[in-house]
Amino acid sequence: MGRKVNRGPDSYLGFIGVSTSESSIMTVFPQWAEALGLPTRRLIGLDLLLDSPAEVYREVVATIRDDPRHWGALVTTHKIAVYAAASDFFDSLDEPATTFGEISCIAKRGNRLLGSAKDPVTVRLALEEFLPDDHFRRNAAAALVLGSGGAGTALTHQLGVRDDRPERIVCTSLSAEPLEHARTVHERAGIPDGLISYVVTTDSEEVDRLLESLPPSSLVVNATGMGKDRPDSPISNDALFPDQGVVWDFNYRGALDFLAQARRQQTERRLQVEDGWRYFIHGWSQAVAEVFDIPMPPAKVDELGRIAARLR
Repeated sequence: MGRKVNRGPDSYLGFIGVSTSESSIMTVFPQWAEALGLPTRRLIGLDLLLDSPAEVYREVVATIRDDPRHWGALVTTHKIAVYAAASDFFDSLDEPATTFGEISCIAKRGNRLLGSAKDPVTVRLALEEFLPDDHFRRNAAAALVLGSGGAGTALTHQLGVRDDRPERIVCTSLSAEPLEHARTVHERAGIPDGLISYVVTTDSEEVDRLLESLPPSSLVVNATGMGKDRPDSPISNDALFPDQGVVWDFNYRGALDFLAQARRQQTERRLQVEDGWRYFIHGWSQAVAEVFDIPMPPAKVDELGRIAARLR
């Protein structure tokens, strides 16, 4: 930890997203700040349109850098865009940020601006909480990850480098560009050729067919943002999840269409269904630790989780 910094009584933490006012963190953060003894209880959300011009992201990062009251920020939906548009503003980027081409956490150390990518850590921590470390080997199961943005790519990377790899991994996107980015990340990590398939899907029926091809006990993940940032689901209401499958929706708020589809089949298909709540807890606790330069051991994360659950 560094020395204590005082940014004044009006200091604040930023939250860059799409619908920040609807996030539980807006009520949770002041309670976390109290429990952790943070120097501010203020969290200010900034909503940006999806695919905003580069100038918008550069202006946002410049404001964080130049405002002495600003502690830093967590970035959700726009993390790849922030990296692409404004990575040159940062004095230091951690290895995951440069590997994944994203910035999900912005912190300041004195006059230096630091960027980091927390998804690889947070997605692994959340996954380990509900998926046994021998799940794929024991069940000869596969994984289908819908969406190849920052979170989806972090997950397929983590699945590809774990000792207990899926029999195969399928990642999808609505266009080829995110898949090429994901392929580059996977190649840098030394993930074996042929393990991961990259599929452009243009409608829900194509995704339904991918679901039908999965063996029992496979992992199915919604990392598209649909059901939170955008309405609807990446699959149709006629889709069938794999028998005894593990279904994970990265979302915990919003319409949650995909989560509802899984829950409707939960008993009949013997599904294990997980929402994105613990992913949310890990993501924010890691960002708070980075921005305020404090330790975040597992026991502290659990304490923060209990505080958040009371306000959910």
